Amino acid sequence: MDRLTRHDLKTDKFVEEVGQTVHFLEEHRQALIRYGSIALVLIVLAAAGYGYMRSKRAERQLALGKALDTYNAPVMEDAPPEIRAFRTEQEKNEALLKACNELIQKYPGSDEAAAATMLLGTHAADEGDIEAAERYLKQAAGKGSGDYASLAQFALAQLYVSQGKDAEAEKILRALSDKPTVLVTKEQATLELARLLLRKNPEEARKLVSPLASKPGAVGRIAVSIMAEVNRKQGS
Repeated sequence: MDRLTRHDLKTDKFVEEVGQTVHFLEEHRQALIRYGSIALVLIVLAAAGYGYMRSKRAERQLALGKALDTYNAPVMEDAPPEIRAFRTEQEKNEALLKACNELIQKYPGSDEAAAATMLLGTHAADEGDIEAAERYLKQAAGKGSGDYASLAQFALAQLYVSQGKDAEAEKILRALSDKPTVLVTKEQATLELARLLLRKNPEEARKLVSPLASKPGAVGRIAVSIMAEVNRKQGS
């Protein structure tokens, strides 16, 4: 399965949140003037509560970032000081399990805990433990918010494809295509579905990717590649 990175899971919009805080204070500026210290106390308390929630989210995302760094770290001896690396796979596995489980236990029910659960599932798949991978990915899909759940479902669909469970994968990918999210776009789900359909229904695969072939960037290139594969199959 593809390696996840911190960018794949980043949904916190810090600049937007700062803007909301400033906007909140601006909206209550007249209240400060009109009602004096009482309004000031209420606004300070509200702002403090908002800041506390944001700081807790920052804590969770920092913990998730460390887990992702561990997952993506290479295994190599005598690594340069600027590169985080592990000397053995066992050392890396132990560090990853520790980071993910600590996050899950400390912040249960959070999106970051769901992401850490998904990371455990992806790692299990990398290690060939399909049963554990499926279990973790289902847990993540069931506990995360819409965005995180969609990413776990997408990973689960990829796992099913690798097992030859095409019907299960197709069901998930069609649902993701119908209800895209920030982390799994309609184009991403459609391209993955088209790849799956190449084997049994190449004509539908063509119809799915044809509107995407003119898209700029990676989406268009992948769509063109899939259409070329369809032509190859139908011409053979």
